[in-house]
Formats: sequence, C-alpha cells, structure tokens
Amino acid sequence: MKSAVILCDGAFPTAEYPLYLLGSADVLVCCDGAFGRYLDAGFTRLPDAVVGDMDSVEPSLREQYPSLFFPESEQDFNDMTKAMRFVLGHYPSVDSICILGATGLREDHTVGNLGLLMEYNRMFDLSGVRVEMVSDYGTAFSVCDTCELHVGAGRRFSLFSADNSLRICSEGLHWPTDNVVFDAWWKATLNRADQDVVRLKFSHPSLALVILD
Repeated sequence: MKSAVILCDGAFPTAEYPLYLLGSADVLVCCDGAFGRYLDAGFTRLPDAVVGDMDSVEPSLREQYPSLFFPESEQDFNDMTKAMRFVLGHYPSVDSICILGATGLREDHTVGNLGLLMEYNRMFDLSGVRVEMVSDYGTAFSVCDTCELHVGAGRRFSLFSADNSLRICSEGLHWPTDNVVFDAWWKATLNRADQDVVRLKFSHPSLALVILD
C-alpha cells in the first residue's frame, strides 16, 4: 500500500487528522502556490513534485529548488487536476490519494474542486485507488454505483449528484433518500448515519458525492 497527498492552495490544514495525512504520506505533490505555504508552516520534508501553471509560486523558490517543479501551462484543467494526473502517471503503485487544501478561502474554488472530485471517476482510471478530499471540517469522496460505506453511526452525511435521472435508495441514514430527485444541490444534504454501515443502491451507474463530518 502506498499513499499520496496532493496539497492545494486553499485553506491550509490545521486539524490533527489532515496534518497527520500530510506528514505521513509516501508521496507528496504540491500545487504551485501551496509549496511556499507548506514551507512556511515549518515542514522540512520537501515534496516530491510541485505541479501547476506556476502563476502563484515565488520565483525564488523555483530558483532554489528547480528539480521539484513540473510546470504545465495548459488552462483546460486546474492545478488540482494537473496534480492528480501527475500522481497517477508517475506513481502507479499508489492506492490512496488524499487531497488537502482544496476548500476554503474562495467559494468558487471550493465548489469547483468538489465538482471535480466527482468527475475524476470519469476522467481517470481509478480502479483500486481511493481518492478523498479532507479538510479540517470533513471528508468528501465520490461514489459511482451501488456500495456499502463504513462511516460509523452518528456522522453527518450529505449526498450530492448532478444527475437528475438518478435514484439512490439508502439504508442506515436517518432520512432515507429513496424518493430524492437530484435536481438541486441541497436535496440530500444535512442527513446523518444511524448505523455504522450506510448502503446506497443506485438506479444506474452515475456520479455522486458524499461529504462526512
């Protein structure tokens, strides 16, 4: 098993769990602007790579650590997606990717990054790779078909999808989602798990996003 962390340039983690993930990852890739903030936070281990269009990184850092930088100038994808592509292409043995610093500071980046987290199941071959986005406040991940989620009773549980033809029957949630039509973002939010295991049954394979506290 090999873990990777992608550190984005949103709200820098301060809670114990994301800091543990940041400090213990086998592979660390920073989006460009996150590199300076990572060093400013006192971390001495250098990342394995700094990826992005380099529009928000100090020139002095590029001069000091030239071998760490992998610039990608195309603007079809954001730096988080470029870092995902880099990790999957350069570290095929990785079986878990944790994205930190992808939320906070800017609401547009937060919404966009959460939407991309769903899309990664369509954009990349993630078979055998667990991808999560972790902040000081919760954990988000994508599901794309019927599944069992071992979340623990009592956790807050929100479910999102952009597919208004999708129906998701649930077991283990306080408010069942069986009759939810996913035509607005709020429709299956602010729920909670009443059982340790939550079961979601999809009407057809599609993309959905789970956010836990």
